[in-house]
Amino acid sequence: MSKDTPDLSPTSPTTPESAAPASTPVTPPAAPAAAAPAAAPQASTPPVAPRGAFASPQVPAPVATQEAPVGDLVMAPVRPNVYARLGAEALGTFLLVLAGLGIAMYTKLSGVGAVGVGLGFGFALVAVTIAFGHISGGHFNPAVTIGSAIAGRTPWIDVPLYWLAQIIGGALGAVMLFLTIPTKLPALLTQSAQSGTTAAPVAKETVRSFFSATANGVGSHSPLATLSQGQVQFETVPALIIEIAATAVLVGVVLCATNRRTQRALAPFAIGLTYAVLMMMTSPITNGGLNPARSTAAALFSDGWAFKQLGLFWLAPIIGAALAGLAYLAFSTQPAEGNLLEEDGLLVEQEIVVDDVRA
Repeated sequence: MSKDTPDLSPTSPTTPESAAPASTPVTPPAAPAAAAPAAAPQASTPPVAPRGAFASPQVPAPVATQEAPVGDLVMAPVRPNVYARLGAEALGTFLLVLAGLGIAMYTKLSGVGAVGVGLGFGFALVAVTIAFGHISGGHFNPAVTIGSAIAGRTPWIDVPLYWLAQIIGGALGAVMLFLTIPTKLPALLTQSAQSGTTAAPVAKETVRSFFSATANGVGSHSPLATLSQGQVQFETVPALIIEIAATAVLVGVVLCATNRRTQRALAPFAIGLTYAVLMMMTSPITNGGLNPARSTAAALFSDGWAFKQLGLFWLAPIIGAALAGLAYLAFSTQPAEGNLLEEDGLLVEQEIVVDDVRA
């Protein structure tokens, strides 16, 4: 019995002497395993996507205060890409021209007059500003774009792109209106309005003459000259002064209403109502310009005189917008901020994967 006992003890796996050597090699790998989680916090601060061009250089972008593990998704506000902004400008200008010129063209049938045309343009501007202003800033007018750029509210690189989008959108609206005019309607309206002393022109020319009622003009083509049968008319200089002053007021209201110190939710209504009032005022003088994209769209399918006078309705709004932009830049009490109605709370969000940044 005593001999058998020493024979069994060395081979038994349950003795403490045999367990000690087995646990010794396991202990060293456990130390690096415990140190591995300690290395993870080294990549603590996640890279945060910068704010877009809407963030002012004077106002630094906020810095993340909480650590995010590597591989997590962080929601960061970003500016809509250029295609979204240009699409919003084109679509907004399309709807503005479609509604405004459509009301102006058929005013002989509806009888709304200058008040109805002005309100149509104003309400359309309110609608598109609410719908698309948070994407592109809500310009829909080359004069607003240049005035905003001079005031430091819009990047200069966006100016030619916005102009192109606005002209294309306005032109598409004019195309839709022109192609849907009934060919017999202009001649029928002419016969009912006149005493039958002159023969009706060719159908194509009649349609163009009918569409020309939406174009801006001065001199013998001003609405006042038409109403007075040529006895009274607005010449170029008075019309230029009126267009400059009206556009300066409009752009000034846009810049001030979209200021971050104001209740920007009311900005579309302030801008739209201002536009409506100014359109009512300028309708008897120039047929209501204030927007080179609108003037260009109306001139595309009007008689030749509209294109000859189109330069005035680009020059005057640009001068007025420049004056408004310089005044805002000179008298503004705060640094220039983002692109009009673009703001953090209304921007889209993008998922960004936080990469592992190691020293």
